[in-house]
Amino acid sequence: MAKRKRLTPPNPVWRDEPAGALPGPFAAPRNAPIADVARDAAGSAAFDELAETLARARAEGRMLLPLALDLVQLDYLVRDRLVVNDEDMAALKDSLRARGQQTPIEVADLGEGHPGGRYGLISGWRRCQALRQLHAETGEARFATVLALLRRPEQSSDAYQAMVEENEIRVGLSYYERARIVVKSVDQGVFGSEKQALQQLFQSASRPKRSKIGSFLGIVRALDGSLRYPEAIAERAGLALSHALEADPGLAARLRRVLESDPAPDVAAEQAVLSAALAPRGKPEAGIVAPASAPVVATPAVSASPDPAPDPAPLSHPDVQVGDGPDGSLMLRGSGVTPALRAALERWLARGDW
Repeated sequence: MAKRKRLTPPNPVWRDEPAGALPGPFAAPRNAPIADVARDAAGSAAFDELAETLARARAEGRMLLPLALDLVQLDYLVRDRLVVNDEDMAALKDSLRARGQQTPIEVADLGEGHPGGRYGLISGWRRCQALRQLHAETGEARFATVLALLRRPEQSSDAYQAMVEENEIRVGLSYYERARIVVKSVDQGVFGSEKQALQQLFQSASRPKRSKIGSFLGIVRALDGSLRYPEAIAERAGLALSHALEADPGLAARLRRVLESDPAPDVAAEQAVLSAALAPRGKPEAGIVAPASAPVVATPAVSASPDPAPDPAPLSHPDVQVGDGPDGSLMLRGSGVTPALRAALERWLARGDW
């Protein structure tokens, strides 16, 4: 009896066409054209929604943007901070080096091709300065960028207010620095008057605090640029100086002349000059200590003597000795010769009532 041959179905792997391409009952079901269109439309809609969400988050300042430091214009606003403490800057740099930037800066988009940088800095000046210093010191690429939030202030006053509010929370500014940003914002045309600027920039401050800031406006107007350490003026000394400037219209000019002709070497010397302008007879105010010693001060001769005395004669002040110099000048020596005494003498000579 003949043996029948067993037939086996062909293996799809051996064929060039995939199994889904086989005709007949083994063919894979094909999607209807409308299903492909619906799938593509759904994918496109999801992509459009994601793109819109990201664009809205960027515009509303809810997305962190890594920006090159060169694109950030640091002088976009007149800064309210005058000095940076070296210890605070060192601590900030140590934190950035160890943990990276934890708090983003705030910037405004100035548009393409803007001179000085596309983004104007609103807040975060210290962080930008620290990152620049770290990049210059280490050359690491991570310090060449800064994380930023994009803000869209409707007008310049909103940008100034944002800067002031952050520094009021994060940094203890002096009354002089607060008053200076009021004056500068008015000079820049951001506000129409100092009263408007004071009320809007410091609207969260109490009324007594705004009043004290307002008292420093006269000091800024009179002495800004002549003072080397204005941030060191204490509250009480500043209020007294403000009243003195109002009472004596010529005091501002005399102080500028003294401060600019002989710039103070340190904070104590400058405060001694200011206190001498307030206290009679050159005595510093309480709480302001004059330097213990100062170089010899030479003033024009009051009277020339043909036989100058080599030994100084004592004055009523035990720490000051006076004598005639070989060229006919009057020489003052001793630990009592301070910048405050010199300022008092210059005021006395300027009055011409001697």
